[in-house]
Amino acid sequence: MISRISASPAAAEWPALLVGRAWRSAVLGRVASIGLFAVIAAWIVLSFRDYGISNDEPVQHTYGQLLLAWYASGFTDDRAFHYINLYLYGGLFDLIAAGLEPYVPLPLYEWRHLLSAGFGFVGLIGVWRLAKLLSGEKAGILAVLMLAFTGMYGGAMFTHTKDVPFAAAMAWSLYFITACVVQLPVAPSWRAALGLGVSIGCALGLRVGGVFGVFYLVLTIAAATLVFRDIRLPLRVLPRLIAAAAVSFAITALAWPWSMLPPTNLFAAMGAFNNFTFDLSTLFNGKLVPIGQVPPTYMSEYLLIKLPEITLLGLFAALAMAGVSGVRLVLAHRTTQATQLHPRRLIGYLPLLLAVFVPIVFTLTDDPPLYNGIRHFLFVLPPVTVLAALGLQAAWRHLWRRSHVLGLGFATAALAIVTFNATTFLRLHPYEYVAYNQLVGGTAGAWGRFEGDYWSTSLREAALALRHSLEQEGHPPGRRYKVAVCAEDVQASTYLGPDFDMVDDWDAADFLMTARNTGCDDAPGLAYATVSRMGVPLATTLDMRLRHAPLETPLPAGKDTPGFDLNAPAVSLKDGGPQVAKAKP
Repeated sequence: MISRISASPAAAEWPALLVGRAWRSAVLGRVASIGLFAVIAAWIVLSFRDYGISNDEPVQHTYGQLLLAWYASGFTDDRAFHYINLYLYGGLFDLIAAGLEPYVPLPLYEWRHLLSAGFGFVGLIGVWRLAKLLSGEKAGILAVLMLAFTGMYGGAMFTHTKDVPFAAAMAWSLYFITACVVQLPVAPSWRAALGLGVSIGCALGLRVGGVFGVFYLVLTIAAATLVFRDIRLPLRVLPRLIAAAAVSFAITALAWPWSMLPPTNLFAAMGAFNNFTFDLSTLFNGKLVPIGQVPPTYMSEYLLIKLPEITLLGLFAALAMAGVSGVRLVLAHRTTQATQLHPRRLIGYLPLLLAVFVPIVFTLTDDPPLYNGIRHFLFVLPPVTVLAALGLQAAWRHLWRRSHVLGLGFATAALAIVTFNATTFLRLHPYEYVAYNQLVGGTAGAWGRFEGDYWSTSLREAALALRHSLEQEGHPPGRRYKVAVCAEDVQASTYLGPDFDMVDDWDAADFLMTARNTGCDDAPGLAYATVSRMGVPLATTLDMRLRHAPLETPLPAGKDTPGFDLNAPAVSLKDGGPQVAKAKP
């Protein structure tokens, strides 16, 4: 019998051979990684100006300036410690944004969006490192590609200036936790320990939720002590952990001084976020629900419908492969052919699993007040995506070993789904974060049932459209228009130009700009322009000028008035005005 190795491959086998060799090539893998990050970096540089200002950015930037003032005053100007409720957050991002603002030749909010995207980019590198550590470079490429096309990360990283930097820091802390535990039972390297301290310090310097990373670490070391049956293991790693803790507290104190004055403020912040509530409702399955009354499944359900289809496929594949591996272990044990899984490999996956399931279990059991979908738990996306990438890779390898045809079919299906997700991502630009998957009929199916453009970032495009349309109308010299906004004035005024005055009284306004989100989607008026993507209206500009102009000819009084036609069609103002697909400054 002639072996397949010595025989000349048939023409039908060449595609499979080429795919197999390409997959195993370390050089091609590294080239693909570098190319992927180069494309993402180019996308950031080319598109960061497209994103509008989010609701929270003005106060966040003020918080950063107040933190700078505290340092500049010799620690006497403590306004930052009483500013709204932002003292309950770390100021790492806002400190950097405010501190470098005078030296960056960009408008303030464009600079903040570029900086936020930079944090997101660093987070993608952390995801690549984590997946590569667990399952090789190809897994890292898959994870980065999938997360980059996840609207709640790849699109949100420009505008979610609290959430994405925190998610990036948590991704790196998860990587360094894993890098430490895979070295057990020997003490982790100083490099890994110090990296752990820096990453957890940065996470705490952004949000108190960084304690999740500490929890993952403690649980994993406890599990490793049992798996290795080494009661001295915690003592062996203790010096490294003390050094990591010192670095972490130093960074936290620098970025979030309130938390260390005194250190018990950390616990006060935890309690505040676990019990805070205010007068706000969130849209959940077609109902407006007060944030203190959302069901325990709020976050997990939003996570399920916000994840791209390729990620859902990867999670299903991971579950299926876990089942296959379990069956194999049982059968091998019964036939006395069991092969022991190396403890380091077993423990190495534990931090990833904890990072996926602990936050979900926390929301299910503790039922904290939540709103804006998964925004506050966006840090779950990187580990979920890594787990999905590992599932896709394991399923492909399993099918490839059984049949090259099955393997190629699975890869083709996955590529088709990625292409669909990428197309949706690009069509929604720059509102990628409003994307939903097909479990609820996509973004169009979710509209009016779940949260949409809750940051009202579409007002940038609406403001530019209004400005350009009025310029084309040729308004009289010196004519100033009054504009009201169902959001923060700065979200529109930044882009309107000098011929507009912002007013609070909607009835006195010439134009009313509204984001089609909770509380802003029922305003009366004649539609002047609508910002939409994929058939979904995101923002509308209403023309209120007719309300202030006297009528030259009285309206017909009724059916007895000459000229009144009972059969005339009704006039709808809902779809009036130009439909604006995209406006550029």
